[in-house]
Amino acid sequence: MQLHYGFDELGEIEWGVILPILIPFVVLSLLLIMIALMDLYRHRKVRENVLKWTVIILLFNTIGPILYFTTGRKDVSKRAIRD
Repeated sequence: MQLHYGFDELGEIEWGVILPILIPFVVLSLLLIMIALMDLYRHRKVRENVLKWTVIILLFNTIGPILYFTTGRKDVSKRAIRD
């Protein structure tokens, strides 16, 4: 059993079978990143750590935008009222 493959095996892959499965995941990931970045910069005056969230969204492709939408969207003004 071969456990590792080299770059010469990439020519043997049937891309016509793999691409229709792979493309929707790539498009969904890029769409999620773009929506998260647009939301972050539209509300950058009321968000904390805009630069930190930008880096997280861009570096952690799928989980970064999900983390932003679940935890990073808390407004500074709402947090100040509660305290």
